[in-house]
Amino acid sequence: MSHTLGIRQAQKQKTRQALLDAALGLLEEQSLSSLGLREVTRAVGVAPTAFYRHFRSTADLGVELVQEALGSLHPMIESTVTADGDSDERIVRTVELIARHVDAYPAHVRFIARERHGGVQPVREEIRRQLARFAEEVTVALAGHPESEGWSQDDLLMLAGLYVDQMLASACQFLEAREGAAEERDQVARMAAQRLRLISIGRHHWKS
Repeated sequence: MSHTLGIRQAQKQKTRQALLDAALGLLEEQSLSSLGLREVTRAVGVAPTAFYRHFRSTADLGVELVQEALGSLHPMIESTVTADGDSDERIVRTVELIARHVDAYPAHVRFIARERHGGVQPVREEIRRQLARFAEEVTVALAGHPESEGWSQDDLLMLAGLYVDQMLASACQFLEAREGAAEERDQVARMAAQRLRLISIGRHHWKS
């Protein structure tokens, strides 16, 4: 019996992931607010009623896509703020990591970029919650930097938010330049590095 239950559970998880993957693919060309569950189930090859065994609504599916998409972003953000080296070395490494992340997860980045200010409120709120959680974690990492000595917790959180917002903005710009010429990508990389340097310069002169 337990073996049968295990097989059923594995199949259920496989179908659930297939629905998420199909939705992410369909969202390459449209927003979540216009996505119909019948489109998703048709792409997977299951009956529309099967959708409700996994998600209460397309908004519920969208919330899980946010968690999946930003989950893929999390290691990249964490590795950039905890990296060794001086400020310029960290910035160069950060920009390289952002570009590689976009190449590895373009659909995830596109989904977050579109839905961050999209028309599905639960999804917008989940993106906001996840980014706030990232900022809190980055705050802890920044507190360990020598440059942060004497900084208040509120100011560290503000700085972390600037870094998270800028990394997400740079990811979106790399996505837009992904199919363009190498010169366009190089320009995005230069601008991303300059903006991060501007934040870094401000950090060294901020009086907490």
